[in-house]
Amino acid sequence: MIDNSRSTLEEDSHKQKNLYKNWPLISSIIAYCVFTLHDTAYSEIFSLWAVSDKKYGGLSFSSKEVGQVLAVAGAGLLVYQLFIYRSVHRFLGSVNSSRVASALSIPILAAYPFMTHLSGFRLGIALYLATILKGVLSITIITGTSLLQNNAVSQSQRGAANGISTTAMSFFKAIAPAGAGALFSWTQKRQNAAFFPGDQMIFFILNLIELVGLVLTFKPFLAIPN
Repeated sequence: MIDNSRSTLEEDSHKQKNLYKNWPLISSIIAYCVFTLHDTAYSEIFSLWAVSDKKYGGLSFSSKEVGQVLAVAGAGLLVYQLFIYRSVHRFLGSVNSSRVASALSIPILAAYPFMTHLSGFRLGIALYLATILKGVLSITIITGTSLLQNNAVSQSQRGAANGISTTAMSFFKAIAPAGAGALFSWTQKRQNAAFFPGDQMIFFILNLIELVGLVLTFKPFLAIPN
């Protein structure tokens, strides 16, 4: 009876904790928002980059070809979520899976601008594999940081915590397309720059955002809930 009473008191105390002072929650929300900003900007830039002319660093794809790439990537993502992600999470956990996925995303993104030198079958294989892997890694990160948020609060506070998270995430999702479009327009004007010319600069900046997100998954910034 004493142990049960103590558990109840601890749970009641946890329920009354101010969400804005709950650093495990706030730190995971910040990391989640940074990764959301990256993913939204990437989605916006990918289509613009794929349809732009090769002389500007793009792939000269038609809208139909871009749609086919995205459809295959979506199918691969569905298979991953249904049959593979559970094993990945069980083996690595929320934090390590997010770290590994964000670290692996960086070299994949870095390879995108060099695909413009490929053509035909080689280009198709490289692009399909890259987009599938990028989608798989992104959903691993987003799911991992979402689970961290839910684990940082008691059951009774999860609705309010998710409300705060969704509001913050929506803000980052709102500014990402505008920022991505402006960034793409700017990089198109610097095709002959000595430092990361053209579209190389786009993916360099995307990688910087991904790197910031990766850093935010480590201590002392990220507080892992007990």
